[in-house]
Amino acid sequence: MNAGWVLLHGALLLGMVLTAASILWIRNLVAGAIALAVFSLMMALEFYLLQAPDVAIAEAGIGAGLTTAIFIVAIMATRSGKTPNPGAPEDEGTPE
Repeated sequence: MNAGWVLLHGALLLGMVLTAASILWIRNLVAGAIALAVFSLMMALEFYLLQAPDVAIAEAGIGAGLTTAIFIVAIMATRSGKTPNPGAPEDEGTPE
């Protein structure tokens, strides 16, 4: 391995460690989900550099794309005021 590859792998490792640490400290859930997507994209790039393109494509598509979309939809659904339990009675407001 030449020095350029070692430097690139080291930069990716440092980026992943910093992103993982930032995920722990971020208080906004949407920002945390996006930081998780960034971490997943860096992992996909690392897999590609390690000559595993099929794993890199799966990580980018599922890890960064689909999982992030599911997290954001779930966060928005819980913030919209909807009842989390589908069988629970809904609040109709004040009785008349």
